[in-house]
Amino acid sequence: MAAKDKHHSTAIASLLNDVRAARPLVHQITNYVSVNDCANAVLAIGGAPVMADDADEVVEMVGIASALVLNIGTLNRRTIETMLLAGRRANELGKPVVLDPVGAGATALRTETAKMLLRELKLAVVRGNISEISALVGEAGTTRGVDASGLEGDAAKVAVRLAKASGASVAVTGAVDVIADDNRIVKVANGHPLLTRITGTGCVATALIGAFSGVIDDYSLAAAGGLVCLGIAGERAAAVHSGTGSFRVGLMDSLSGLQVQDVLDEARVHVE
Repeated sequence: MAAKDKHHSTAIASLLNDVRAARPLVHQITNYVSVNDCANAVLAIGGAPVMADDADEVVEMVGIASALVLNIGTLNRRTIETMLLAGRRANELGKPVVLDPVGAGATALRTETAKMLLRELKLAVVRGNISEISALVGEAGTTRGVDASGLEGDAAKVAVRLAKASGASVAVTGAVDVIADDNRIVKVANGHPLLTRITGTGCVATALIGAFSGVIDDYSLAAAGGLVCLGIAGERAAAVHSGTGSFRVGLMDSLSGLQVQDVLDEARVHVE
């Protein structure tokens, strides 16, 4: 990757300050496998999480939230309804909606639900792995559970394609994360392989993007902010913890201890 973009590193560091000053309320209808980690990650970065998925309260909850995160990791018919209710209300109020199409491409229900949410809602950010994002644009690939495998293609290409089709900023996470919108491609090279060895780090990435989206309407920068902070925290945790259990705890410690200067010094972000 090319030399890091100091302007965007500075902007992300400033965003981290903004999150901690504003403490955005991030309403999440999310994956119950990772719900605790998502809540704790938002707290660690400086936001406030709320996990509400009942049809009788989601519209009201969106009204007081700064951002809405929709995650289809443990999908069911009840939450499909509540995602639509919450998403439509967020759109009415002009609040950002972040979608995580977990496992899109694995089953028809997941794929069609993600596509329906793309059609029915105005989304600020879509974040997924390359297999999931490729499934949403109709390109070949295989998804095993929530893991990407067997994909022929380029992350930037599929990110740009979905961004143009949906109007959202699209983040494709991998060894190098790629974020695309109508005007630019942002690449984030922070991270560590241990992040792929514990469940839910993709969901955590989306939750953090929700927190950053709650304080700025440049949603590609918000996505880069969440991914840079998670990547740096992963690198720092891996320097101390080699086992997956202790790494998981260390990741939260590193997120909560992350400072503005750490982002300025350690962010590896490049804009094309």
